[in-house]
Amino acid sequence: MITDKERFRHDMNSASLRLDFRSLTPATWDDFTALFGERGACGGCWCMWWRLTHAEFERNKGDGNRSAMQAIVQSGEVPGILAYCQAEPIGWCAVAPRERFARLARSRILRPVDDRPVWSVVCFFIRKDFRRRGVSIALLRAALDHVRRCGGDVVEGYPVEPKDGRLPDAFVWPGPAATFRAAGFTEVARRSPTRPIMRFYLTP
Repeated sequence: MITDKERFRHDMNSASLRLDFRSLTPATWDDFTALFGERGACGGCWCMWWRLTHAEFERNKGDGNRSAMQAIVQSGEVPGILAYCQAEPIGWCAVAPRERFARLARSRILRPVDDRPVWSVVCFFIRKDFRRRGVSIALLRAALDHVRRCGGDVVEGYPVEPKDGRLPDAFVWPGPAATFRAAGFTEVARRSPTRPIMRFYLTP
């Protein structure tokens, strides 16, 4: 697990950004809320979409989802990783054991590939002025470091791969498939033309 004082640095390609990465904990909660802003990243989500049923999510949209995420953080669970540039929070990656995400359990397209326990990367949110600069790839690598420290073996993602080119930013919060490939993930299943399941094996 990434502790409050532990940071991971990655040199970015063309943009040459210098990034730090920290777990979302009570100590970094204010950074998370600053990044997500009043809208909770998108429409009052607060990165709770994967963790709730549709009815629960709609009922809690906004302040309810914010409170639910805060309760998770205060419980000691680490629901994801924050990226920083020059001490400012500029990116987010949700990563946790698959069983934390209730919607995955009900998804026909994203049902389990096998019986191996996996950690799931389900969502990214990058500050607008830092998009398309490689931050998501670096966040994925930091997420792999986090899972490795937690003793996980397999990290899984459920990215979007549109048939006819690029999607608007609002539709690629699970991450583009190209981002996962760039971080070393490989495709292990595809039950929908646009939604591959991709994995990174930390141990053989």
